[in-house]
Amino acid sequence: MLNRTLLLIVLSLFILTGCRSKKKVAETKRTSRTEKVVVSKKPEPKTNFKKPPANAPYAEVVSTYIDNYSQIAREEMLQYGIPASITLAQGILESGAGRGELTRKANNHFGIKCHSGWTGDRVYHDDDKRGECFRKYKDPKYSFRDHSLFLTQRSRYEDLFKLKKDDYKGWARGLKKAGYATDPRYPQKLIDIVERYRLYEYDEMVLGNKANPVKPDDTKISTYTVVKGDTLYSIARRFNLTLDTLKEYNGLDSNNISVGQVLYLHSVKNQ
Repeated sequence: MLNRTLLLIVLSLFILTGCRSKKKVAETKRTSRTEKVVVSKKPEPKTNFKKPPANAPYAEVVSTYIDNYSQIAREEMLQYGIPASITLAQGILESGAGRGELTRKANNHFGIKCHSGWTGDRVYHDDDKRGECFRKYKDPKYSFRDHSLFLTQRSRYEDLFKLKKDDYKGWARGLKKAGYATDPRYPQKLIDIVERYRLYEYDEMVLGNKANPVKPDDTKISTYTVVKGDTLYSIARRFNLTLDTLKEYNGLDSNNISVGQVLYLHSVKNQ
């Protein structure tokens, strides 16, 4: 009887020890399968822009500004229909040719305030009132793109897009009329900048008619590639064309277009 009791005790201890051992192994396996993945985010490279010497005359400062941003202004004109001359003139005037305090600390070249709905970075700067909220950009190129979106997405500027794309005088006056600035001399200031620095030449580059402003060179074909969200009407409006004209240029019988489709923006002869 005693022997049987001892045997039962030994067997119980053996079973209990085995269970603990298995539990420990199972816990070890679960722990070893846990992994931590670290994703390295590389900062987006900033655009390199030339800087004029600290003691450079104003004409050289403006020339450097134009060299830095004329390509961006032409790209914005091609995509959004805002004259490159006006974009550059506004940038020069609003930012002090890149030397203004707001531009230096926020890359804000057009004095665009936060307004409702802005979720990006911001800075506070004295303007019409003390400590007003202004948009802040990581790179100047985003300021130029936001300027294009600001004008194209607000109905009060829609009449500007009915003007000819090289009508910088009409755009200058229209911006003031639409409320972009309160300075009564704002239109003339823009016009003076455009003419003093021949900024209208950048409009001609985009339109492909620099050699002959009266008759565009048809060998330089301006096109637009359709992206998601585009309609034929929105594209026609963006490039100051009527819907029927845009359809005629591209031989379209309907308003249907597809993403990736390339549209001609002027008549293409002998094609």
